[in-house]
Amino acid sequence: MVGNIVGRLLHKLAFVVPGGYSLRPWLHKIRGSRIGKGVWISQLVYIDELYPEAVTIGENSTIGLRTSIFTHFHWGERREGGYGEVLIGKDVFIGPHCLILPNVHIGDGSVIKGGTVVTKDVPPYTFFGAPPSVALGKVTVPLTPEHDYKEFIRGLRPVRNGKRTK
Repeated sequence: MVGNIVGRLLHKLAFVVPGGYSLRPWLHKIRGSRIGKGVWISQLVYIDELYPEAVTIGENSTIGLRTSIFTHFHWGERREGGYGEVLIGKDVFIGPHCLILPNVHIGDGSVIKGGTVVTKDVPPYTFFGAPPSVALGKVTVPLTPEHDYKEFIRGLRPVRNGKRTK
């Protein structure tokens, strides 16, 4: 494992350089992550800056654009062992814009739907993700420079089960 400053610089470099099958995985390996063969890491992927060694990605897995993998949540002083491992199995596909939280294990062959927040373990060979988006409210006052936020909020009308109420 490399020093903290060097590790952070390598992380920033891995965030944007080309080479999803080669350079980006290699840079994360140097930082301490365990990454199998044939792994694709898209650009703009965040792999925990403080504890990259707590991330394992199995062979032939794909990590989609703008996905973030966190192994810790703490503020102030760092504690010994203050992280939770993230284990991503082999042949896993993680769609774009996903968030993987600490202490999550994603089983072999699973597919994580784009935009999913993964807070718990995913069994092997599971298609995992939130249900489709639904309407949250009816906008009667647009949120534009002509109307302030309070007007927008006052103009919202509730919906239930994707249907507008009176």
